[in-house]
Amino acid sequence: MKKPSILVTNDDGIHGPGLRPLIAAMRRVGKVIAVVPDQERSADSHSLTLHKPIRVYHMTPGLTAVSGSPADCARFGVVWMLKGKVDLLVSGINRGYNLGEDIIYSGTVAAAREARILGVPAIAFSQDQDVDSFALAADFACAMARQTLRRGLPTGVILNVNFPPPRGRSFRGARAARLGRRIYSNAISRRSDPRGRTYYWLGGAKARWVKKPGTDVTAVADGFVSVTPLHLDQTDDPMLDLLKKWDL
Repeated sequence: MKKPSILVTNDDGIHGPGLRPLIAAMRRVGKVIAVVPDQERSADSHSLTLHKPIRVYHMTPGLTAVSGSPADCARFGVVWMLKGKVDLLVSGINRGYNLGEDIIYSGTVAAAREARILGVPAIAFSQDQDVDSFALAADFACAMARQTLRRGLPTGVILNVNFPPPRGRSFRGARAARLGRRIYSNAISRRSDPRGRTYYWLGGAKARWVKKPGTDVTAVADGFVSVTPLHLDQTDDPMLDLLKKWDL
């Protein structure tokens, strides 16, 4: 039986600590090609490089670095390298969660979304940034990839998976969950460099988690792996019905 073709990417770049564990896990499932950014591109969101060249570096057999965003990597891998013959794209394993509103900024999720735009089923994997080992997450990713290839995903749907810190040698379990909320500081600090020039730094304190039953945030906080289906169609249907009553 023909092995499935799996494309691996990430937003942590060629040196991302979760990359090689994910590649190794996917090789237990099928034939693997990895196309990743040549440097860290966290929070790149769904950007495409349209106004400058993309440089491509073939690092080792099956591993290519690209001077672009995670979405660039997904598109280049699917369209150019594999000529559309991709059964599944997996993105990650990201060092740091992509929960709730994080998916808006996440390059990890954007790579999966770009693959789905191109018609390829896709999964984004992320884990707690303070966990050094990716072994358990990689094992779960392997099982999830096999199940996704067997069951398939609805048109326009990707999966977003987040791993909590393991409890001993396993996770507590897994939960299907909707997006929750993580509230970040809106602080912007003004600083000076060694030459006295002003610069600004976005971000501040650690995100505050809003625990609400049934959400990815709560699942992870309770020690469960969260699995969230995300749809490309972001239309709000109730508001669409209300708009039809406006004087447009």
